[in-house]
Amino acid sequence: VQLQASGGGVVRAGGSLRLSCKASGDSISDYFMGWYRQTPGKAREAVATISSRGTTDYADSVKGRFTISRDNAEGTVDLQMNSLNSEDTAVYYCYTRGTIYLYREIWGQGTQVTVSS
Repeated sequence: VQLQASGGGVVRAGGSLRLSCKASGDSISDYFMGWYRQTPGKAREAVATISSRGTTDYADSVKGRFTISRDNAEGTVDLQMNSLNSEDTAVYYCYTRGTIYLYREIWGQGTQVTVSS
């Protein structure tokens, strides 16, 4: 499977953005999916994940502001980001670690999110 992220951009603090990850090459219905982010000099961190059954998990820093969702029919995983602040500025990456039957890590290309004050 290949992952293509889109939707990044520049937004003012307090604003919203929606990132989308489009998968190709395979159905993602059994895949564990997620969004990570990285800033210069820091390790990549998990932002939000969603299991094949739709169970979600969020980093404490984004709980209540971000929402991850998936559309298996469309092969997409979206990240709705609200109430953005400067600490959300990062490169965001779509990610999968495969299925319960086959573990494999795949990263999409990053998409830049910049929150201006």
